[in-house]
Amino acid sequence: MKSMEPLEAAIQTLSERGYCCSQILALLILGAQDRENKDLVRSLAGLCHGIGQSGDACGILTGACCVISYLVGPDDDENIIAIPEAKIIQEEFVDWFREVCEQRWGSIHCGTIIDEDNPNGPDKSHCRVLLAKSWTRLLGILTQHSIAYATRRGKKPARVEA
Repeated sequence: MKSMEPLEAAIQTLSERGYCCSQILALLILGAQDRENKDLVRSLAGLCHGIGQSGDACGILTGACCVISYLVGPDDDENIIAIPEAKIIQEEFVDWFREVCEQRWGSIHCGTIIDEDNPNGPDKSHCRVLLAKSWTRLLGILTQHSIAYATRRGKKPARVEA
């Protein structure tokens, strides 16, 4: 049996504890920031198994969009403008995710990705692998746009200076 990469092992552990993909993404970003936010993690349960358990848009996609907004979105009534690259960062991730999923499964829908209609039951191993790839891609996009994601959240994400 092949041993898992550390990221996949962490994802598997969180999954075994009962967290779904969107919640795991929140836990990963909060962990990178050495923070906790139980309300955020709980709220992302609404994206589990494709938006409200519908099998629709994958929670990895929607959860990643929430994580991006958490990092680069507006802070409060005084800072209601997201950073200028926010839309571009979202688009880059969504385009990448759509391409990967449509090439592999023909869809971005959770039910299709896990093959929920399989008589042998759904294959959630796809989730762990896709989640690890998505997390890695998300961090790459953030790094490319000089967003310091692994720091405590202040009013705005810190810029990484070259």
